[in-house]
Amino acid sequence: MMLYVVSTPIGNLKDITLRALQTLKSVDLIATEDTRHTKILLDHYGIQKPLTSFFDHNQSLKGQYLLGLLKEGKSVALVSDAGTPGISDPGYSLIQLAYDHHVPVTVIPGVTALITALTLSGLPAHRFIFEGFLPPKTVGRRKKLQSLKQEEGTVIFYESPHRLLKTLEDIKQELSDPCLVVARELTKKFEEVKKGRASDLMAHFSAHPPKGEFVLLINLTSE
Repeated sequence: MMLYVVSTPIGNLKDITLRALQTLKSVDLIATEDTRHTKILLDHYGIQKPLTSFFDHNQSLKGQYLLGLLKEGKSVALVSDAGTPGISDPGYSLIQLAYDHHVPVTVIPGVTALITALTLSGLPAHRFIFEGFLPPKTVGRRKKLQSLKQEEGTVIFYESPHRLLKTLEDIKQELSDPCLVVARELTKKFEEVKKGRASDLMAHFSAHPPKGEFVLLINLTSE
């Protein structure tokens, strides 16, 4: 009986660890956000294991199902679509459920987009705050940005391509057009890291329509 929290690659399939591969081969079941996405990884490494979906809209019901299997003595691997489970995905709820019922949990560490982007950004990394995704609506997004004006560490956000320009506009307005780093498609073929004022990055991504998953990093004390 064990819940394994397994980090998987954020893009480049070669970034998986040997321990992660060994664990995925040994468990009874793999719980994942999107079974189709995880199957690509498993097929690449010739791993044949049962998969079950575990995502925002079924986490309550599926969590009880997985808990039942764990209590029967089964071993379950929890993975996200990419990166480390529990970070901007519902994985934390299963981990919490396991602890609440005295089910042992261990982690197979690996890559996560926010740390990869922070390392690559060149911004101060001795203190940082991760805010996940900003609110989808302008009012909420701007209110959140206003609350970060006095933050002394590096602030990290995730953002989707269809909201990137709106978010950059709000950052420009609320934080006085700061310098920031935008990283996309990390570890993939078209990895790109751009640094500049919010207004400059708006111009760049207006001319080059944003694609892929984005990480935004700001440090208001390092300009």
